Amino acid sequence: MSKVLVTGAGGQLGRELMDAFGPAGAVGLDHAALDVADREHVLQAVGAVRPTTIVHAAAWTDVDGCQLDPDRAYQVNALGTRHVAEAARLVGARVVYISTDYVFDGMANRPYNEWDAPNPLSVYGHSKLGGEAELSGEDTVVRTSWVCGRHGRNFAKTVLGRARAGEALRVVDDQYGCPTFADDLAAMVRRLAVARLPGVYHVTNQGVTNWYGFACDIVAAAGLDPAQVTPICSGELDPPRPAPRPHYAVLDNAALRLSGVPLLPDYHESLERLVEASSRSGPHGP
Repeated sequence: MSKVLVTGAGGQLGRELMDAFGPAGAVGLDHAALDVADREHVLQAVGAVRPTTIVHAAAWTDVDGCQLDPDRAYQVNALGTRHVAEAARLVGARVVYISTDYVFDGMANRPYNEWDAPNPLSVYGHSKLGGEAELSGEDTVVRTSWVCGRHGRNFAKTVLGRARAGEALRVVDDQYGCPTFADDLAAMVRRLAVARLPGVYHVTNQGVTNWYGFACDIVAAAGLDPAQVTPICSGELDPPRPAPRPHYAVLDNAALRLSGVPLLPDYHESLERLVEASSRSGPHGP
């Protein structure tokens, strides 16, 4: 790999991707430097860098925001990916696109593999699936779920901060998935990019839980009392969320497993690492 371009390099995954590829291994463009919704801007930026691989991590991931503003969701997540794919073709680059478990409806009550038919419930899921449709068979789609880590805002950091402040937490217990830690995910994305593996891959940390169970794990890992966390059902959220969520969006990492690629570690291991790092950076985490 001679040159990698990372879009969305200022986000929680983008920053880990830059670390994974190393300072000499990638050119990172955050939203201020590259608005993927602007076709001319994308063509110019990619033409200037002339990468061999584009890791397309830029996205609008506010699920409820997407539901309330579908045009912006499709402009960034679907049309923006079209622009990136077009620019990649012009310079002969491959695209590694970061997608989501929300392309599934969660009705199967079993893990989804890469060959299951998507059926999104939300605008966010539809717009990300639209992005997948813009890619060629030579490109790579990495679907992931429940991403958290050291950077940006995410569920794990929010729970840690509130628990350390002694606040009570009410968390839904009827949505199941696989937590994924951004540094682990970035390492796997780099592996797939270097190996130039095409097609769809589900990439998550191992272990299935619901949001309530995950919150209890986070609180316990910080040495606090999980009794701070109270389970509720999605219907009890006040105010209710605009976007529907899949009930069981567990991703089976079948393509990795069947290809003989070692899977990411159990999410509890990575959670311990995150909590330890947050303890070193202050009483309320990073």
